[in-house]
Amino acid sequence: MAAMQKQQIAAQVSQLVKDCENYRDELSVDRIKAMEYYDGTMKDTPADPNRSKVVSRDVRSSIKKVLPSLIRTILGNDKVVEYQPVNEGDEASAEQATDYVNFVVFPESDGYDAVQDAAHDALKLRNGIIRWWYDKKRKVQVSKHTGLDEQALVQLVADDDVEVLEQEQYVEQIDTPQGPAEVPLYDVKIRRVSEYGCTKLAAVPLEEFLIHPDAISIEDSPITGLKTQLRRSDLVAMGYDRDKVYSFAAPGADIEEDEEEFTRRRDVFDENDSLVKALQEVDYYELYVKIDVDDDGIAELRRIVFAGGLAEANLLEDEEWDEVPFADLIVERRPHQREGNSVTDDMAEIQRVKTVLMRQTLDNLYWQNNQQPIVQEGTIMNPESVLNPKFGQPIRVGQGTDVRGAVGYNIVPFVAEKSFAMLAYLDQEATDRTGISDASSGMAPDALQNMTAKASSMIEAAGIGQTELMVRTFAQGLRRVFQGLLKLVIKHQDKPRTVRLRNQWVTFDPRQWNAGMDVTVNTGLGAGTRERDMMMMQVVGAQQEKLLAAYGPVDNPFVSIDNIWNSVSRGVEAAGLRTPDLYFTKPTPEQIQQLQQAQANKPDPEMQKVQIKAQADAEKAKLDAQIDMKKIDTEAQLEMKRLEQEMALKRYQIDQEIMLKRQQNAAQMLTREPMTDTRIGGMPG
Repeated sequence: MAAMQKQQIAAQVSQLVKDCENYRDELSVDRIKAMEYYDGTMKDTPADPNRSKVVSRDVRSSIKKVLPSLIRTILGNDKVVEYQPVNEGDEASAEQATDYVNFVVFPESDGYDAVQDAAHDALKLRNGIIRWWYDKKRKVQVSKHTGLDEQALVQLVADDDVEVLEQEQYVEQIDTPQGPAEVPLYDVKIRRVSEYGCTKLAAVPLEEFLIHPDAISIEDSPITGLKTQLRRSDLVAMGYDRDKVYSFAAPGADIEEDEEEFTRRRDVFDENDSLVKALQEVDYYELYVKIDVDDDGIAELRRIVFAGGLAEANLLEDEEWDEVPFADLIVERRPHQREGNSVTDDMAEIQRVKTVLMRQTLDNLYWQNNQQPIVQEGTIMNPESVLNPKFGQPIRVGQGTDVRGAVGYNIVPFVAEKSFAMLAYLDQEATDRTGISDASSGMAPDALQNMTAKASSMIEAAGIGQTELMVRTFAQGLRRVFQGLLKLVIKHQDKPRTVRLRNQWVTFDPRQWNAGMDVTVNTGLGAGTRERDMMMMQVVGAQQEKLLAAYGPVDNPFVSIDNIWNSVSRGVEAAGLRTPDLYFTKPTPEQIQQLQQAQANKPDPEMQKVQIKAQADAEKAKLDAQIDMKKIDTEAQLEMKRLEQEMALKRYQIDQEIMLKRQQNAAQMLTREPMTDTRIGGMPG
């Protein structure tokens, strides 16, 4: 089968582009209306002449309430995305890719601005589009350098991409240790032409985005791309042939009109003036088309670039491609449709009704504050004092005219107070439709007055539920963005790169990574209030602590070292501190291995308990024996002392008895009468 010719490719692509542009123009009606409501113009609700022109800004206020919560949830953490391994051995690559994309690639690619702009488009215009590409351009720099010596000059012009435009040599006398000397110096003007490249993320304006009307998603669309306008110089900087780029017609160019203009202004500039040509803008089409070029029955994805039109002569690139570098982001799904629901869809009707009610209310107040005068014809000498009154200006009436009857005022009743209840009802209706309220937009429940804590908590939880759904739906679309960003890095970074990460120099080489790694966009924290997130992480940490105490730190089936680090780091982030590494240190794999080995070498805790108990029992028995011995010794000493006291007492009693006997004997001897001797003369002998 013959391959498709370029003319046939251009014809088919041109027809697909026309279908996409017609579909885009149909959707632009709703998008223009949404932007008008957001900006407060509301052309579909014109104000009456000489009446209030106030506009209620409900669409804008609702988007501004929910947008900070959405962005804080997605971009509030340092790790916006985490890559997960899909094959054995991808663990280290997944961790490196996570750090490299989060801390280097995503910020360098202007990712924060792209995500925020796409979120704003999704909330206001139903869909937000993000594209990613590798921006490779030629850069021309002209610089002047003065006072260079020969060595510095050689180093400056040694690069192949440096061209010397001007050079001037002169001699300058300087002082040296050997004395004055003359040194040749140079002033040069150089031009450096260099090529640079980096990954880029950007939100695509919806009026530039092209997708087929039959597509449910980007994946199944036969054509996806963008149409914009670029200067010819930008196309040349992108590497396209200058002569071909300069031959393209400008948008809406009319040959006869251009000829008349150039004839009229022939003294000002020429149509071939390179300066004018370089600044002219031309239509630029970057299209990703599924088309069967080789006629094998299978449509292949091709990247086709046109400029200045969609004819064969305008074709700049045509090559096979691996993916469509666009992501379609929404905050609320419409089943079986590519477009999502926006906040504008829910709030436009309410804003229109509130605008009418507010205008009528103010008009009623204006009539109250500026009453309509009733003047009797011919009785007022100076009618201007009534029609255009001024402070202190007198009202002159005719002679004999009753002043009180000459001027009166038409009393307009104040009926606008009936609108206040309706306005309050519409505010509640807006909350029911969108779930967006003061409580759910980051305002603390304690700030609500005249409400119990339970009631305010219920209101906050109800709003957070819808906000969380918006966040998770939006994050689901971001997975495609980070998958494409990883593929770009692997595809275009052809050498290792060393960057500073966490105060250390780390080298990344994406060429060895798996481009098909799974992607997880972190939305775990930030959907609710900061207090709720911190409380949640405290509960997780307490549960981990219980499981560690029950099953130990080694080979724990429920809690690993990574689980603990995730809990600690998320707790720090929930507290509003963006860098957990400043407060906790994540252990390295070597430290984890050493810790596990140290835990494995430790004896069985149960055996340790038995040994400790046995030692304690032995010590207790020894101590009891010592106490018993001391007790026995004490009792023996007490018994000996008691016996000694008893013996001393007995000795004392015996001594006292002996002394008493002696005293009695002595007394008896003193009181005894003398004896008479009858043997001689009757005289006592």
